[in-house]
Amino acid sequence: MFDEGLGMTDNINNGMDAQGRRVRHARMRIETTVLLNRGTESFPTELEDISATGVRLRKPAHWNGEVGQTWVVDMIFGSNLHIHVDARVMRISPHWIGLEYSHIPENKQETLWSLLGGYADKLEPWEEENV
Repeated sequence: MFDEGLGMTDNINNGMDAQGRRVRHARMRIETTVLLNRGTESFPTELEDISATGVRLRKPAHWNGEVGQTWVVDMIFGSNLHIHVDARVMRISPHWIGLEYSHIPENKQETLWSLLGGYADKLEPWEEENV
């Protein structure tokens, strides 16, 4: 079950592996359509990658979000797989938005873990420029 209180790396020894390297949950590269919603604002965009803790999206034109804001992320995979989550903006670059899940509806958790498959439990090393 997803715990809203966990940060992106809280459950993996503060983001470090046994060798002292920075790690994060492995990202599965997959492209699909996403709708990013907050209040009356809605922005179509594309998913770049997804992990057990969050997503990286292409930054939509005219998007004016800020780090710390929570957005609804609606992801559409084919005709019969639709996952929506609440996610907090963690990073913004000129081309990408990094969001951390803040709430995954109970009825979507198993679907998300099934989509991620082996990526759900896998860690990978990372550096800041790999955001």
